[in-house]
Amino acid sequence: MSRERINKICGRFPGAEVSDPWGGGHDAWKVGGKTFACIGAVTPGVSVKTDSIETAQMLIDAGVGVKAPYFHRSWINLPWESDEDELLYRLENSYRIVRASLTKKAQSALDPFD
Repeated sequence: MSRERINKICGRFPGAEVSDPWGGGHDAWKVGGKTFACIGAVTPGVSVKTDSIETAQMLIDAGVGVKAPYFHRSWINLPWESDEDELLYRLENSYRIVRASLTKKAQSALDPFD
C-alpha cells in the first residue's frame, strides 16, 4: 500500500476532505471537520481511529499496527506492508466511527456510506 493508494481510498468516502493542518507534507483525512485517517510526513503508514483504547492495544499486541505517534491511545498506525484487506477495513471502520460522532445534522448532509 502507498500514500497514493490510501488517498485514493479515503477520497471515495462521502464528505471526506484532505488537508495538511500542520504543514510539512501530512495528509489528514477528515469528515465533518474531524480526522479519521492521517499519513505523516515521516512515519511510514497510515494512522486510524479504533473504537477504544482496548481495541487499539489488542491490534498492537497482535502485530497489526503500532501506537500512532501524537494521537490518542485509541489510534493505531498501520504500516504500508499491512494486508490490503485489513487496511481497507480499518480505514472504513475509522471513517464510520468518526462519522457516527458527528451531529445528526452533519451526518444527514452526507451521502450514504454502504
